[in-house]
Amino acid sequence: MTYYKQPAIVTGLWLAAAVTGAQADDGFKLTDKLSVSGFIDMSSVYVDADGQDSVSSTGLDQVELNLLYTFSDKLTAQVDIEYDDDGNGKETDIEQAFFSYALSDQLSLKAGRFLSYSGWETQEPTGLFQYSGTGYAKYFYGGYQQGVSAAYNAKSYALAMSVVSDIGDLKGEASDTSNPAFELMAAIMPSDSVTVKGFYITDKLDGSSETSNLLNLWASYADGPLTLAAEYNQSENAPAAGAGVDADGYLLMANYAFDKWALTFRYHHWELDQEMVGSIEEYNGFTIAPSFNITENLLIVTEYRFDEDKISGADINTFAVEALLSF
Repeated sequence: MTYYKQPAIVTGLWLAAAVTGAQADDGFKLTDKLSVSGFIDMSSVYVDADGQDSVSSTGLDQVELNLLYTFSDKLTAQVDIEYDDDGNGKETDIEQAFFSYALSDQLSLKAGRFLSYSGWETQEPTGLFQYSGTGYAKYFYGGYQQGVSAAYNAKSYALAMSVVSDIGDLKGEASDTSNPAFELMAAIMPSDSVTVKGFYITDKLDGSSETSNLLNLWASYADGPLTLAAEYNQSENAPAAGAGVDADGYLLMANYAFDKWALTFRYHHWELDQEMVGSIEEYNGFTIAPSFNITENLLIVTEYRFDEDKISGADINTFAVEALLSF
């Protein structure tokens, strides 16, 4: 167990795990064929924004159980059950449900409901180096998808292609099956420390003649206690933004782990421009997040985050403490 949150997509091994449904060493076996892993995520958050009353909340954010059934060394099935309270209501649903088949040691297929490969920052709290995501994923990442995917994973490079029903939202609830969406991925891993990945996603925008095009590029360096990452994003007519809106955004991140402590610094920016109007949304921000492993399975993350709303001129200060139990 590392003493910091590490996305599974940092190393070249991520693709085999994502495609075949393989789990990390965490978790435990219920039978020879059935294993379970998951997490419990709790937090206390205080937000102070210019011109608004301060807001605080404390409670259970998310619980997830990941069930993996191994039929053979080639065929597996995975179901992720999630309880989520994102501030818009509490719900329990099937987050992922897919089966995977390994045609060879390098080539795998999967079908069902699964998470897009795109994006440096993961959807799950166990894959973040800090408490919060930037907030721009809805404009640039593929989110949860329903369809089929093929991936080829070699030692120093990887390729993947997905054909899915829609990329309408991060929850995967969109269902415009009349116009399938496509996701392409190319990656190079020149060494054990360096990973560079590029993603292109295209889809017909629901209820419009426009096409959504999302571009996501990121690179990471991970060696010993140090992890560095940079990401650049660009989109046209992203579903979350709507027709006629172009967006771009980026982040820079550094994490250093020492003993049971770790410290993360992240800078992020994104902007949305609408035709004939100009900038309609623009944020700059930075995050400082110290964390501490109380035990191998229990991580405490503290975070201070500053965001500047460039449109309204308001500053937003966020303080958070998170307890994350993983198994």
